[in-house]
Amino acid sequence: MAARCWSSATPLLRLVALVECGTRALLGATFGPDTTGELGYARRLLDHLDASMVLLADAYYDAYDFLEAVTGTGASFLLRSTRKRRPAVRRPLPDGSYLTTICAGKYKAGRGYGRLEVRIVEAWMTVTMADGTRRTELWRLMTNLLDAKRYPAHELIALYHRRWQVETCYFSMKSTILDRRVLRSRTVPGLEQEVYALLTVYQALVRLAGDLITAQPGLSAERVSLIVLLNAGADQIVAARGIAPTSPVTLVGAIGRAALAGLLPQRQRWRLKARVRKRSSKYTFSPSRHPRAAQAYTLDFEVITE
Repeated sequence: MAARCWSSATPLLRLVALVECGTRALLGATFGPDTTGELGYARRLLDHLDASMVLLADAYYDAYDFLEAVTGTGASFLLRSTRKRRPAVRRPLPDGSYLTTICAGKYKAGRGYGRLEVRIVEAWMTVTMADGTRRTELWRLMTNLLDAKRYPAHELIALYHRRWQVETCYFSMKSTILDRRVLRSRTVPGLEQEVYALLTVYQALVRLAGDLITAQPGLSAERVSLIVLLNAGADQIVAARGIAPTSPVTLVGAIGRAALAGLLPQRQRWRLKARVRKRSSKYTFSPSRHPRAAQAYTLDFEVITE
């Protein structure tokens, strides 16, 4: 789960999406003016959660009321805690993690200060890029998966790293489908139509990738290129061939065949994507933090045990 803003001259729009790891399919999305914060939109997506899920979320989703609501759905959560939190070690665990309690900020009559037991995993993360650049930062992960034997700290860290697939989803919509263009509309109804169209196209392409997995067992969704799907789909629309098929319809059509012919490498591709600034963006580009070209990288981590 994460949020992104799209902007042009006016107005500004905030979108929060719930994305499935692996397939990168949208489980839910909501958007509106940026006057509503990320948590306000995120609460609208809680109905999509159930006991079979683990919610991965970025920092600033660690508010007590939000985590209590997530727990009420039956889902587990694993997210980064903001640096301003200084959790006390209530009980250390063998894998270096520890149990603690977070409390509600407000007193409620008849309930007092709400409390939620959580587990903290702290680790130093080091990313080494292909050009030799190294970056190290501290991760403090918070989860309600309290059993250290069943959910070891190193497995939780590796799992949380997959949260970046939601960033890949946003990158696909903003840089691949939109081709780095800002939204064109200057009215709220126009913006809503554009965003719904964008989400629909993205989900349709992801569903096509899902059909390929069904038709070809053993194929990973991560090997299906969204760019190939998008270009093949655009070619079909422009050429208008096969609109009325004369043979039985199968899961793998012209778009699927193009995608199978252009599969990505089988090994996991860990890359830092180039940061591209949209036209008319209000944000400055920082070459020291954002590479100008995509790079492969290796990830190492060390769990803090003291």
